[in-house]
Amino acid sequence: MTDTNEHQTPETADGDDEGIDATPESTETVAPVAEADDATATSEAVSEAPAAAADSAETEGAVAVADPPAVEPEPAAPVVDESSLTMADLLDEYMPSRSLRRGDIIDGRVMRHDNDGLLVNIGHKSEGVVLSKEMRTLTEEDVSDLTVGEEVIAYVLNPEGHDGSAILSIDRARGEQGWRVLEKAMEIEETVTGKIVGSNRGGAVVESEGVQGFIPLSQLVGKARELYVPGGEDPKEGFIGMDIEFKVIELNRRRNRAIFSERSALQAWKLTQKKRLVQELNEGDVVKGRVTGISSFGAFVDLGGADGLIHISELSWEPVKSPEDVVTIGDELDVHVLRVDRDNLKIALSLRRLGPEPWETIEEKYSVGQTVNGTVTKLANFGAFARIEGGIEGLIHISELSQQMIKHPREVVTEGDDLELRILRIEPERRRLGLSLKQARDDAYEPSDDRVAEPAAPRSTGIFDAQSLSEIAEVFSDSE
Repeated sequence: MTDTNEHQTPETADGDDEGIDATPESTETVAPVAEADDATATSEAVSEAPAAAADSAETEGAVAVADPPAVEPEPAAPVVDESSLTMADLLDEYMPSRSLRRGDIIDGRVMRHDNDGLLVNIGHKSEGVVLSKEMRTLTEEDVSDLTVGEEVIAYVLNPEGHDGSAILSIDRARGEQGWRVLEKAMEIEETVTGKIVGSNRGGAVVESEGVQGFIPLSQLVGKARELYVPGGEDPKEGFIGMDIEFKVIELNRRRNRAIFSERSALQAWKLTQKKRLVQELNEGDVVKGRVTGISSFGAFVDLGGADGLIHISELSWEPVKSPEDVVTIGDELDVHVLRVDRDNLKIALSLRRLGPEPWETIEEKYSVGQTVNGTVTKLANFGAFARIEGGIEGLIHISELSQQMIKHPREVVTEGDDLELRILRIEPERRRLGLSLKQARDDAYEPSDDRVAEPAAPRSTGIFDAQSLSEIAEVFSDSE
């Protein structure tokens, strides 16, 4: 018969201290059994139990320990069965941490809609109620669109009414909704539309999304700027009620402050148009435009939403002192596309290149030996420059200014003088034209019958050789 100690269970051992064998072998046998029956034992302790039982000499007494029930690995996060949760548990989990207060603006979803108003799910323990008298700002169409599940923004009138539901108002929240729309538009730099409802000494009062804002006079452009009357007087007809597009540049809900800019909206639109135009335009194209601005260095031309620049040097083949001498604001004209800088979004235009350059056709109009009229434009030590047409200027060498020897051209001519000149040379490729004043005067001189004609000096080409110098000396000696 087997010893009774070999079949003792932990319960029996705990109840009868005298029957427990305190030897190490008995301790090894009992310990695995306690570990196997313990519901909180780890998987590592369970895995060690079979090994300890195998080493024990009393195998039959450790059968229960050798084959313990399988233990699944502990999951990383326990899966909660929501069906077993009570309503209190759900409320504690999903209820907002902050309670409602009067004046809060909250979001909700329509749960029911009838003649008395709305029942709204606001995410709290109790629903919210919007009475029909707090929905008067809604149009009939807006009210009909309020179906179950529709999102609404409401103002908290009373956090807890007589039946526990929060009393809400859509009318008072509409302004707040407008602020949210404007805040989002400012964040993404989107253009907003509004209506001018008034004016003062500083600019225009504009209403948009139920919020009244202000556009300073410096930020008004276009038709609104034209109809605005400074000094606090009544604006011109059409100003009040005008639709206007603008960008939001400042918002302060607490101070009820909103600043708009029509100029920023226009600049953004022009930038979009310019990006489109620089992709479509090509150098050499001829397009229509309207002069929108003039500066000391050129004129700006609107090409249909984007401006290009005509530099003062490209306004005319003739020298231009001021762009206003050639164009005026509002002129509609054709322009030549000179350059398109797609990286920097710049468009260079030209007005003079609509026609041929004068030097390209000079030989068709003029010939060597022809007498022409010219205007002195500049004096230099070696001669005087004279313009005969448009952008064509020639040089009158100092030797071709007078029959007499002179030290400086100012002894004979001054800037602005209109002269009759003879063409000596035409060099279109080098943009050079040789002129002579003295030879034109020689041809025009006719001596009287009662006076002996003086011998004419030889015509000079600006280059003197020995023979020419001797002829000039003889003329001077004869004159003496």
